[in-house]
Amino acid sequence: METLKKEKAESVKKVTMRISGAEAIIHCLLAEGVDLIYGYPGGAIMPLYDELYKFQDKLTHILTRHEQGATHAAQGYARVTGKVGVAVATSGPGATNLVTGLADAQIDSTPMVCITGQVSRHLLGSDAFQETDIIGISTPVTKWNCQVTEASEIPKVLAKAFYIARSGRPGPVLVDITKNAQFEEFDFSYEHCKGVRSYIPYPKPDPKSIEIAADLINAAKKPFIVFGQGVILGKAEEQLKALVEKAGIPAAWTVLGLSAMDTDHPLNVGMVGMHGNYGPNLLTNECDVLIAIGMRFDDRVTGSLDTYAKQAKIIHFDIDPAEINKNVKADVAVLGDSKMTLDLLLPLIKSNKHESWHNEFKEKYKIEFEQVIKNDVYPTKDKLTMAEVIEEINIASGHKAIIVSDVGQHQMIACRYAKFKQSKSNVTSGGLGTMGFALPAAIGAKMGAMDREVVAIIGDGGYQMTIQELGTIFQNKTPVKIVVLNNDHLGMVRQWQELFFESRYASTVMVNPDFVKIAEGYDIQAKRVSERKDLKATIQEMMASKDAYFLEVKVEKEDNVFPMIPAGASVSDIRLK
Repeated sequence: METLKKEKAESVKKVTMRISGAEAIIHCLLAEGVDLIYGYPGGAIMPLYDELYKFQDKLTHILTRHEQGATHAAQGYARVTGKVGVAVATSGPGATNLVTGLADAQIDSTPMVCITGQVSRHLLGSDAFQETDIIGISTPVTKWNCQVTEASEIPKVLAKAFYIARSGRPGPVLVDITKNAQFEEFDFSYEHCKGVRSYIPYPKPDPKSIEIAADLINAAKKPFIVFGQGVILGKAEEQLKALVEKAGIPAAWTVLGLSAMDTDHPLNVGMVGMHGNYGPNLLTNECDVLIAIGMRFDDRVTGSLDTYAKQAKIIHFDIDPAEINKNVKADVAVLGDSKMTLDLLLPLIKSNKHESWHNEFKEKYKIEFEQVIKNDVYPTKDKLTMAEVIEEINIASGHKAIIVSDVGQHQMIACRYAKFKQSKSNVTSGGLGTMGFALPAAIGAKMGAMDREVVAIIGDGGYQMTIQELGTIFQNKTPVKIVVLNNDHLGMVRQWQELFFESRYASTVMVNPDFVKIAEGYDIQAKRVSERKDLKATIQEMMASKDAYFLEVKVEKEDNVFPMIPAGASVSDIRLK
């Protein structure tokens, strides 16, 4: 009886209707649970937009002001919801404008499907108006891509696109659809993709490897966990916490791992990496077992590979076999979804404390607090610091806001000092380091989490790369809070010029416009703060607002971010000043 019911249900799904390729795209999106997309219309994608007009009650389209903004908004939406973000563009320049967002999503493992229009099939290869080989261009920066030239191909290709984008290690997929395929009619039916030949998104965990990992952890005197975004993508936050607490292991986050564990958890010892905390970086080279969970040993985390954790046994938990031994050789590799592998590991772990080892992190924190943190967060100098702005946002939001940061000094400050009590709260461009990411990503994040406050932390340089997305906020009345930390410089480049190029500030001084007037031109409430006495009250006002709010904070012009590990140096060579 159950088999008959199942067959009947499947037959209902396969009911066909004769529709155009453009309408088929919309039915595919709806079948995949999509209700919000970002995009920008143009000639080769107009048939799809014509059909979108008829489905406004079921599928919301957000008109961004640039196709790059559409991809970053889709990324922000995906990062806070865990769903696949969707962006749409036309052919030629519309498609090429997606490339930065695709590359960003690829390296940061963000599930996204981009749909581009293309010239009609008979014009392919003729250098027709707005024809570009977006398949060739996007191949290095997508998890998968495909060109569709016939309407009948659309359902199968889009089903496969969503499956690949969201499964295993997530990533971006691009589907390029010719104009003739959008106009053609065919008998439409839709089946969800359940697998792709030769593609194994979820490796089966090896029990023996997990047993060896457990033995190493149980025998360790100085174990240390570094966790990355793989914990969040695998929804393994509770398993990570259980492991940390049961084994008493100090744990540190990567930039994208931030918020997988409460920042105020007693065993959460800070951030690793170039501008990470003093203790986690220094003690990486003193631990006896390093447990890497859902992170890829990026060069900004490891510094010099010649000296990175050479004394330690390395246990690497990851879903992607390509990451194993790519940068750091693992003594034990545990392949699989992080939630599944940690669930298998936990029963084998013995309860422990490691109090003396944990105290070493506390002692290093005291040193960092006196030499760096105290001056950053509680400054006595006249000029405002970026860190004190972040701290006031922490206080005003009760540590509950989603922080979307751009790229630069402010990003590192936000990742160092933002406080979180909930996962999926830190949204930033990690691997690609895309200036201009934050404003459109904050729009997507807010639309994906309307019940939470979303605060974009942006520098004066990156802000102007996608400032046009204020128009998207204006048109949609999206209540995003925008904070520009303005030091009138390309701050991170200026810092490197000071430290490594004898203070030759080549092309890093910014002559900026009146940001407040620009925001007001988009009917966004806006204020500027340049004195400490006004900071707290203004941030409280911003966080209390039910509408979009722009705040420019004039901060110290030549203030460096420390600690810092110089590029290519050992994590033991961390500088406090």
